[in-house]
Amino acid sequence: MGIALTELLSIELATEHPQVIPISVFIAILCLCLVIGHLLEENRWVNESITAILVGAVSGTVILLTSKGKSSHILVFDEELFFVYLLPPIIFNAGFQVKKKKFFHNFLTIMSFGVIGVFISTTIISFGTWWLFPKLGFKGLTARDYLAIGTIFSSTDTVCTLQILHQDETPLLYSLVFGEGVVNDATSVVLFNAVQKIHFESINGLTALRVLGNFLYLFSTSTILGIGVGLVTSFVLKTLYFGSRHSTTRELAIMVLMAYLSYMLAELFSLSGILTVFFCGVLMSHYASYNVTESSRITSRHCFYSSLFQVKTFIFLYVGTDALDFTKWKTSSLSVVGTLEVSSVITALVLLGRAAFVFPLSVFANFTNRNTQRSESITLKHQVIIWWAGLMRGAVSIALAFKQFTYSGVTLDPVNAAMVTNTTVVVLFTTLVFGFLTKPLVNYLLPHDASHNTGNNRGKRSAPGSPKEDATLPLLSFDESSLLLIEQPVYTIHRYWRKFDDTYMRPVFGGPRPLDQPEC
Repeated sequence: MGIALTELLSIELATEHPQVIPISVFIAILCLCLVIGHLLEENRWVNESITAILVGAVSGTVILLTSKGKSSHILVFDEELFFVYLLPPIIFNAGFQVKKKKFFHNFLTIMSFGVIGVFISTTIISFGTWWLFPKLGFKGLTARDYLAIGTIFSSTDTVCTLQILHQDETPLLYSLVFGEGVVNDATSVVLFNAVQKIHFESINGLTALRVLGNFLYLFSTSTILGIGVGLVTSFVLKTLYFGSRHSTTRELAIMVLMAYLSYMLAELFSLSGILTVFFCGVLMSHYASYNVTESSRITSRHCFYSSLFQVKTFIFLYVGTDALDFTKWKTSSLSVVGTLEVSSVITALVLLGRAAFVFPLSVFANFTNRNTQRSESITLKHQVIIWWAGLMRGAVSIALAFKQFTYSGVTLDPVNAAMVTNTTVVVLFTTLVFGFLTKPLVNYLLPHDASHNTGNNRGKRSAPGSPKEDATLPLLSFDESSLLLIEQPVYTIHRYWRKFDDTYMRPVFGGPRPLDQPEC
């Protein structure tokens, strides 16, 4: 009687709410990933991305066997769900947690890698695939598709390398890898959207200039909007924070809701929500985080990091299950051998496209900073690690591929199905293979003892008593060892900004008082 009643309730639940069971299963698998991630926290061979992919593959296999080969999916991927709900916390967390001191000290180098580098990589991958795909018998893609492919595979995932690098031992290298990863994602999405607006039927010599102009317009206006919302939020929190009338819940809610509002406003005005929410996070971290209680600040960090982890885990779990999606493999216009050939070409172009800008731009950065007394240059070993760090492809590549070649995760077109399967193969290969090889490469190029000694000899910037560099430092704070740099012309703008910030911005929008900071 009890068993029959349970079966009846299960049938009724599945009929009235068909998504309840898949969502419950997916949440259970997410919890499993959290547990496994905790157990492997000290293991730097395996990161969260690799763990999620492997768990997803195992889950997909079980579902495939349970459904007798019909499907390996728990849920159907919706690219709009990713861009509207899942991507904003990833980017906002990056802006809120960014090490602003190092980020802005190396701002020009980071921007050259994250912006110019994406253009170079997109050009090489787009023209390379346009030239090589037909030679492999893979035809049917349009000019828009080839340009979109360039932007899709120019988006990087540097989590694996950042997990291995030691921030205190190699601050310059860590700052460049982290900063480029953030700017790279934003630039790739902005460029992808710019490609969608090209009218290929009336293409001419000015098309490239239009794309560049459209990109610059989106980049600048989105940045201004993000800064504006960040300043408004900081002002509101500073105004509300007086006496004992403060609430951790309200403070955190205002920050999160305003950040999400900035993203949606950017999308409403056809701007780049990624850039907007990133700079909104930077401004909130600089001003608003000082206008809330310490408990709110700590809670916000843990909340944002938790959201970031769950979102990326969600994407890589889906990638693991999607690898066993026989429907796409059967629909694809390529055989298994053809898929491997096309994926190999894409991977080779990714390697070439990244090398084409990392090494030349690093040399240029060293040349331009030769007279600034920067503590260290970008050595050849650093350049190799920066090149390697950007070889992994992740969540943004998957989302852009689904946006370009599917409709709500489904496609019946053989060519589009082929591109989705190839994207999945490239993401799996680069994440698993390159991810596993990252630690041996970094340890070989930067032995722990040597890099540790280098870190200790670098002006002892992390010595006891020196200001701790964390996510709540002001935009351009300088510790005592940085005073020499301020005297150089390159850093003159930093000094004037600091004076302007202390005199006019902080009294209005909040933040630590000048007396709380080391004197410039």
